[in-house]
Amino acid sequence: QVQLVESGGGLVQTGGSLRLSCAASGRTFGSYDMGWFRQAPGKEREFVSAITWRGDSTYYADSVKGRFTISRDNAKNTVYLQMNSLKPEDTAVYYCGARSRGGGSRWYEYGYDAWGQGTQVTVSS
Repeated sequence: QVQLVESGGGLVQTGGSLRLSCAASGRTFGSYDMGWFRQAPGKEREFVSAITWRGDSTYYADSVKGRFTISRDNAKNTVYLQMNSLKPEDTAVYYCGARSRGGGSRWYEYGYDAWGQGTQVTVSS
């Protein structure tokens, strides 16, 4: 299974920016749809964003539309999440995930086969 490692989290003030990275092992990274999820203390894991394996389609939770941008560089086996205009409610542990197949309604929110260890994002006021 693909192995994922997130990085780029940290402490930032409201309105600031961070870029998260997720590096994947192996040489089949380009075959996976990739997504970002987050989990705040006491809350369930929440979908944030996803990108297809071709990179031709992206998806965002309503809460982050217009502020976050997902992208990928298959040559570098890496997916990114650029986070701008950060708010305190964005505070969470952010996880990247990989999925090799699956469809249906909101398919990009389900079916992830592998996860990274997570990176903490804290937005202060």
